[in-house]
Amino acid sequence: MKKLIIITILILAYPLSSFADSAYFIDYTKILNTSKLGAAAQKELKERFKAESKKFKDLEEKIKKEESEIISQKQALTAEEYKKKVQELRKEVANLQKNKQSSFNSIAKSRDESRKKLQNAVNPIIKKYMEDNKIRIVLDKKGVILGDKTLEITDKIIAILNAK
Repeated sequence: MKKLIIITILILAYPLSSFADSAYFIDYTKILNTSKLGAAAQKELKERFKAESKKFKDLEEKIKKEESEIISQKQALTAEEYKKKVQELRKEVANLQKNKQSSFNSIAKSRDESRKKLQNAVNPIIKKYMEDNKIRIVLDKKGVILGDKTLEITDKIIAILNAK
């Protein structure tokens, strides 16, 4: 909603003829996902997520087996031994959940850092493209309700980014 208000103000602030001649838009998400840098970062993060997921799935299965063993030994163990094993298992489950959350938070943080690095690489390219082509404003496609496809410069920016 905030973006829509800003866009409306920008449109009202500039005469329509000069605004239309110098306003373009990009699909920032497409740039982040399909450029060589973005695709490489996405691939790395997906692989890391898969590896972490598999690791935690294996650990969860191990804990389930331990739980089954403890339950099957319930009759053979004293109440004190059984209680002790159950408490140890609960600690193991808590540690697993804590480590899993920490790992996935780390992946999310890496994703955000990668996104910022890519944005820092893309922004100067967009700025130079704007200067070279006398563009006054570039909007994110998310904030554009309707627009002429000829005003979209996403693929041009991706090509320049990939070349660098």
